Amino acid sequence: MGYLTTHVLDTANGCPGVGIKITLYRVGPDGALENLFMATTNSDGRVDGPMLDGDDFKPGIYQLEFAAGEYYRARGTALEDPAFLDMVPIRFGVADTRAHYHVPLLISPYGYSSYRGS
Repeated sequence: MGYLTTHVLDTANGCPGVGIKITLYRVGPDGALENLFMATTNSDGRVDGPMLDGDDFKPGIYQLEFAAGEYYRARGTALEDPAFLDMVPIRFGVADTRAHYHVPLLISPYGYSSYRGS
């Protein structure tokens, strides 16, 4: 059975993104977002366990949203108002429900990147 995981690395400070709120949505055919999962990253910048697995892990389009602005404000980082990056969305597709989909986020106050990890 496949499953979905994530983690966050704070590239501005060279550390895991601890305490970042993450929301997972399924994107419907009409673009509507169905809230599936909410969590906060642990001391390693990871969510404890899979965000989606078993019968809930279906083919389709998904979106992860990372509360980056809130994280940086809590760290005491001076951000513009509004912050350049506040909520970071990553939209991705799941085709093979037998596979492990790992969607990490590398974040700083002014840029981010993601990829399909392992």
